[in-house]
Amino acid sequence: MSARNLGLGGRVAPKARTETTRVRGLDTGASRPTRPAGLRSADELRALAEAGNAALGSLTDREASAAEVVAWVAANFATDAAAVACSMADAALPHLVAQHLPGVDVLFLDTGYHFAETHVTREEVARALDVRVVDVRPEQTVAEQDAEFGAELFARDPGLCCARRKVEPLQRALAGYEVWFTGVRREEAPTRALTPLVTYDERNGLVKVNPVAAWSFDDLLDYASANAVPVNLLMSHGYPSIGCEPCTKPVAAGEDPRSGRWAGLAKTECGLHL
Repeated sequence: MSARNLGLGGRVAPKARTETTRVRGLDTGASRPTRPAGLRSADELRALAEAGNAALGSLTDREASAAEVVAWVAANFATDAAAVACSMADAALPHLVAQHLPGVDVLFLDTGYHFAETHVTREEVARALDVRVVDVRPEQTVAEQDAEFGAELFARDPGLCCARRKVEPLQRALAGYEVWFTGVRREEAPTRALTPLVTYDERNGLVKVNPVAAWSFDDLLDYASANAVPVNLLMSHGYPSIGCEPCTKPVAAGEDPRSGRWAGLAKTECGLHL
């Protein structure tokens, strides 16, 4: 299926909530302490991740489906202990997760550099899906960052820009959860080829789940079309992978879907998944 046939999908379940409160440099739908009492220990979560990855047959010929992976999470974690990271390129992952964890938090890294189409998709996700969109923002606005580091830090030191506007804010946001979902897919890049279904995220201190790791780009589009979920309009115009506007270029047919990210720079990852 071609991405050109997809725009913003129709309604799914218009029950979403989206509230914002400034908390230690990020906007969230609810104030969360650094590490709420009652969360399982690192050792407990590490053991659970290892057992789950084995039970789901990660990277084997008996690997569980994306829906089965999400069902495993729902059986082992409460909804308010889970978060979905979403770039708002599409809403396939939030929709998939919400089937088993309705009302789940969807974390949107609002870097200050997004395309207008990405913000439109964010609004559509909040309206159409049974999720709560949580806007995660950096400590500094773009203007404040420019004042300290000079304009267009993304062009001079993209690694530092991503660290300040994506990695650090997400790390703070994840402190209140036990598990997070990502949309990482193995076919996207060589660095992602061996992505497990479930792992323990040592840097962030929680379980990391990649339910669509085995999906192709067409699988993602087919799911979005079949379930009428929101899709960023840029995906219909040569943007199979969408990041910040200054660092994302369109990709020609047949090219690596992530080749438009940091085009011309020796950089392939923002740092969220390293």
